[in-house]
Amino acid sequence: MKVLKGYVQNRTRPEGCIAERYIAEEAVEFCTQHLSDVSTVGVPSSQKMGVSKPLSGCTNTEEVLPYIEQHMIHITTAYPKFRKRTKWLQDKHNSTFIQGLRFKVQSELEEDNHGVSENLRWLAAGPNMAVPLYRSYLIKGIKFNIKAQDDVRTTQNSGVYLLAQTMQVASAKDKNPILSNMGFYGVIQEIWDLDYQKFTIPVFRCDWIDSSGLVVDELGFTLVDLSKIGHRNDQFVLASQVKQIFFVDDPMHRGWSVVLSMPNREYNDVIGDEVLGDVIIDCEPFTRGMPNVDTFD
Repeated sequence: MKVLKGYVQNRTRPEGCIAERYIAEEAVEFCTQHLSDVSTVGVPSSQKMGVSKPLSGCTNTEEVLPYIEQHMIHITTAYPKFRKRTKWLQDKHNSTFIQGLRFKVQSELEEDNHGVSENLRWLAAGPNMAVPLYRSYLIKGIKFNIKAQDDVRTTQNSGVYLLAQTMQVASAKDKNPILSNMGFYGVIQEIWDLDYQKFTIPVFRCDWIDSSGLVVDELGFTLVDLSKIGHRNDQFVLASQVKQIFFVDDPMHRGWSVVLSMPNREYNDVIGDEVLGDVIIDCEPFTRGMPNVDTFD
């Protein structure tokens, strides 16, 4: 009723005022849904904004899947002594796949009727070695911050959760790990935007919580110790693969935080499954050379 009363400018004809104001608001809302480059009234736009359309990444693109399978077959054939050592074969694949993909794509491009798409060509060529870093990144209506950005704000947007298929071993001597889904909890430390000339791919460098810093209490809540960092040799993840979570200090257990997740807001992807859509960057970027991943401690 308060809203409707606010529509009344002429008290002698309240019904007419309400009807006219309601029709005007409905018309404006309808137009904003069908007009491009229109900002919402009353919501200030950022002064530092960029737009890009990144893909979902190399190993998750359907075009690359056949090359992954071929490379695994090649490794198994080239190293028959390690055929039963699943972990060794996977590590070998991870360390040599990019070089193998680049060589395979270049060979196919030399043929007259090759089926190599432009996206696959740029993926095989690799990204620009000058990598812009960002403090914030907005993807599908969800804002992600680096930890340093959260430290100076009252809000928190740096927690992420990743459900990945990984190899689990019973002990350090176990040479036949089991493939299964496993959840990882982390905090974003850096946001990279890999430039492949024709498109960009955002990736997060995260501090992932070690398994020793993860417990589930008797009520079913997941508790993490943010000081116990693990997986230092595998810190990067595609921005499209993670889900945003929040860490709340546990008043009952000092040093532990409760993991909370919120349902993602509705987002209409009109471009397609392989494209994230318009990604709005709100930050002050700076560049640095891309280091070797293996150099991280």
